[in-house]
Amino acid sequence: MKYLKLLIVPFCLFVFSCKTDKKETNTITAETVSEDVSSESESDTVETEVITIEATKEDVRLEKKPETIIKEVSTPKTTKSAVTINPIFHGSLVLEYKNVVIYIDPAGGAKAFKGQKPPTLILITDIHSDHLDIETLKAISTKGSKIIAPVAVADKLPAGLRSKTSVLSNFLSKNYTIGSAYVTIEAIPMYNLRKEAMKFHPENRGNGYVLTLGKERIYISGDTEDIPEMRQLKDIDIAFVCMNLPYTMTIESAADAVLDFKPKKVYPYHYRGTDGFSDVKKFKSIVNEGNSAIEVIQDDWYEKSDEV
Repeated sequence: MKYLKLLIVPFCLFVFSCKTDKKETNTITAETVSEDVSSESESDTVETEVITIEATKEDVRLEKKPETIIKEVSTPKTTKSAVTINPIFHGSLVLEYKNVVIYIDPAGGAKAFKGQKPPTLILITDIHSDHLDIETLKAISTKGSKIIAPVAVADKLPAGLRSKTSVLSNFLSKNYTIGSAYVTIEAIPMYNLRKEAMKFHPENRGNGYVLTLGKERIYISGDTEDIPEMRQLKDIDIAFVCMNLPYTMTIESAADAVLDFKPKKVYPYHYRGTDGFSDVKKFKSIVNEGNSAIEVIQDDWYEKSDEV
């Protein structure tokens, strides 16, 4: 027992010292420990209390607060198109995919295509001079060029051009393997709906086109109104949609059709009529108010020439 008395005094001094030396620091709690202490008597056992210790900031035993982990969430990036698009003028454009160069309705003479690569494929939509320009075809076509056209266009071509022309009628398609590129061309109807405009583009004469280039589907409207065949298109990545009066349709009709078939991107083109230019900014506004996910791309198609 005399050893127990000797232990009580230092223990009390320790507790008193802890109470008088408080600091505003983090608190940790010691675990309860029970141990046997050797003594002269086997019955002498010491029970150590649970003690709250005021630890200083410098105490290496302190637990660190868990760090806040901030994860950066990146905005999904739009996949870059494998197709290069070169607007030329009015309804004329050039598409490049791998080693394939596709001219759509080339018009305006060879000067309009200065700097462009020679065409692999030439697609003609209709017989009007802003789509079928024989002198331009003679100037830009090469020995290896292939022309795709409806019957009405093929019938107007001179022998030299006719011999390299493949006729494609509405609802039919052709597949081409050109080097490492696979190209599918589908002929889509294009025609007027309004009674007063049917004389411009009757049904079953011209072709719109859907091109499949790799994983992308590209729609070329040609001269048309917002026909059911356009509205029923599926999985279109890029669309070129006409809008000019009195020959095709209003911007409101064009926008309404676009909101129906939902291309990822749309280019308003072929937008000058008898009363000047259609309001393509208003077209963009209508489309984006209806579906903000559709990207409307506005290019100036009338820089290179003053003729339609």
